[in-house]
Amino acid sequence: MMIKSLKQRENALADSKRQLDILSGGIFKSGELPTFRSKLSETNQFPLKAKPLEVLQINVGYMCNQVCTHCHVDAGPDRKEIMTKETMLHCLDVIKTTKAHTLDLTGGAPEMNPNFRWFVAEASKAGITDFIVRSNLTILRANKKYHDLPDFFKTYNVHVVSSMPHWTKGKTDKQRGDGVFAKSIEALKALNAVGYGMPGSTLRLDLVYNPSGAFLPGNQTAMEKDFKKALLDDFNIQFHNLFAITNLPISRFLDYLIASENYEDYMYSLVEAYNPLAVKNVMCTNTLSVSWDGFLYDCDFNQMLQLPVNSPLKHISDYQAELLEGRNIVISQHCYGCTAGSGSSCQGSVVS
Repeated sequence: MMIKSLKQRENALADSKRQLDILSGGIFKSGELPTFRSKLSETNQFPLKAKPLEVLQINVGYMCNQVCTHCHVDAGPDRKEIMTKETMLHCLDVIKTTKAHTLDLTGGAPEMNPNFRWFVAEASKAGITDFIVRSNLTILRANKKYHDLPDFFKTYNVHVVSSMPHWTKGKTDKQRGDGVFAKSIEALKALNAVGYGMPGSTLRLDLVYNPSGAFLPGNQTAMEKDFKKALLDDFNIQFHNLFAITNLPISRFLDYLIASENYEDYMYSLVEAYNPLAVKNVMCTNTLSVSWDGFLYDCDFNQMLQLPVNSPLKHISDYQAELLEGRNIVISQHCYGCTAGSGSSCQGSVVS
């Protein structure tokens, strides 16, 4: 297991170095791209500093039943990296000793981790008041062993945040694979049936929109209205909020940008849309990201680029709040994605 884990980390480090070399290249046909650090400095916001921990975001594994074109985790059925119960126990120890109120479980498809349900139940006992599970929806219909997940989520009042590229079959299947739209609709109906997303319900169901190409998301509020009308009219489906998330230039999306010769234009569009107001609410300042093998990062995107926290403490098993609070956030060119326009985080726009 250790040999396999080391090999996986070596491969991840090699790929992240390749991506960082591309991002830090800096010189384009139309000139030099300013560094994200220089942009922060212009508005007296460098360095970004970590605030007290509020959200523990844990990637419990890269295994997924889908292979999406924009996935920054590069997840898929062939990924074997899965968080062990031992690492989960370390995470529970941190939950018990901090003021973190939110546990944000992501993947891959987090539900595919064999200890997923145990972990949710134990975290509930440890005092977590706000659970977030980032579901791709289709996992709820992928296999009979997952069919009761809506009821499980309801038992622990899990906040379900679900991927939904569009309200039409064509655009959804193009980004996420054939048949994904139909299964997503089935899953949303199953969630609605137990109360999720319904008006006045405390069972929160939110959808996530990622652009399908080399462009920034539109106005989140306007898109939410369109999504709600279309899903209600066509399928009698309801949900609470839509989160519009900018695709960051890493992993599969970075490869797509390069292959389609859109990389330079996309990076300039991010720089031109830079919004200093969005910097104030970026998620990395109050969130700690934990990888499947327990290493610590400022955000999920830094995790994929193998950019660990700027602290002598690198692993969840060694957690000490005083060594993490107030640290300088690690930044690079991909951070433009979180500060463009209305800003972007795992909760969508950060500027009203």
